[in-house]
Amino acid sequence: MKTRDLFLKHIGQTSPAPPMTHVKSAEGVFITDVDDKSYFDLTAGFSVNNIGHRHPKVIKAIKKQIKQYLHSTVYGEHIQSPQVKYAKLLTQQLPSSLDCVYFVNSGSEAIEGAMKVAKRCTGKAKFISATNAYHGSTQGAMSLKSDGYFTQKYRPLLPQISHYNFNSQALIDGIDDDTAGVVIEVIQAEAGVIAADDNWLTALRKKCDETGTQLIFDEIQTGFGRTGKLFAFEHYNITPDILCIAKGMGGGMPIGAFISSQEKLYTLADNPILGHITTFGGHPVSCAASLATLKVLLEDPSIYKKSAAKAAYICDAIQHLPKVKEIQRSGLLCNIIIKDGVDVRGLFELSLKHHVITDGFLFDERGYRIAPPLTITKKESKKLIKKLQKILS
Repeated sequence: MKTRDLFLKHIGQTSPAPPMTHVKSAEGVFITDVDDKSYFDLTAGFSVNNIGHRHPKVIKAIKKQIKQYLHSTVYGEHIQSPQVKYAKLLTQQLPSSLDCVYFVNSGSEAIEGAMKVAKRCTGKAKFISATNAYHGSTQGAMSLKSDGYFTQKYRPLLPQISHYNFNSQALIDGIDDDTAGVVIEVIQAEAGVIAADDNWLTALRKKCDETGTQLIFDEIQTGFGRTGKLFAFEHYNITPDILCIAKGMGGGMPIGAFISSQEKLYTLADNPILGHITTFGGHPVSCAASLATLKVLLEDPSIYKKSAAKAAYICDAIQHLPKVKEIQRSGLLCNIIIKDGVDVRGLFELSLKHHVITDGFLFDERGYRIAPPLTITKKESKKLIKKLQKILS
């Protein structure tokens, strides 16, 4: 059987019709298939490859670590230098109240851990999240999702979870003395790049303080430079109680984390012990890659600080094309909203024919995603624009 047939036969699928690009290699902003066709990657692995595919400093760090040791034992039992060094450098970039890191395997697990911490710290069980938010696919994280289409077949999910519109007064009014946590994206990624209003986020922080509610920021897709700051919440004068990260932190390796104060995270260690436990969380190779990724961003902040300018250069060249209605963006996370009556799914197929890999947004069916690695150059952007002009005309 051909690899394509084996893929469909033996690999669990997430949709009835995957694009099935057969990857041979990847470098920078490009993915190359087995027929040696090179494609612009406009999803960056959904913000995983923020510093590009196979960044040389990440590869170097991985090679160095695999010569020393791989997995030794479950998370938290052994001192592993890649974890310690990375946690130190990472927390140095964050507000002082976010000084302790719990490493996990993914964004979904980061959300699960954050919800546990909120329950332990408050002794409460209620949670609030926003409509059109995506926080992961495990059952706790999925319970925060409002969309019935994605959740109906997996009910009952966690009880005592309420959903309100993003940027609404109703969400703030819904927080009461029995609320353990509010889980929110500062910039809703899968809703089509919707930013929180300044005043709303300030009021949200104030209400959480008044009710003893943990404010949990999901920066899984927006973290590590995607929006023009190292973290999206830096666009606002607001600090969360718990911060969830993943995707872009590993430079292509699987890793996630939830971050809070030492006092709060240590509630998971006692009465009962093993409040959260993970076998592979904080894997030394993933932590070594993450440390290298963060160093790349810190050594050259222009990688993310120029993201908005790079997005503007691309978007300005396509905003008047026949199929484009409007554009929503934050940094180099762009939602090209396609005009009514245009088959957006057909545009994705057309894009592949022009050697461009992209996708839409879970909660905006009109959206065409432009979110390449932050390292895309002016020369590469010019080539991309020519392709987009053909696709969107």
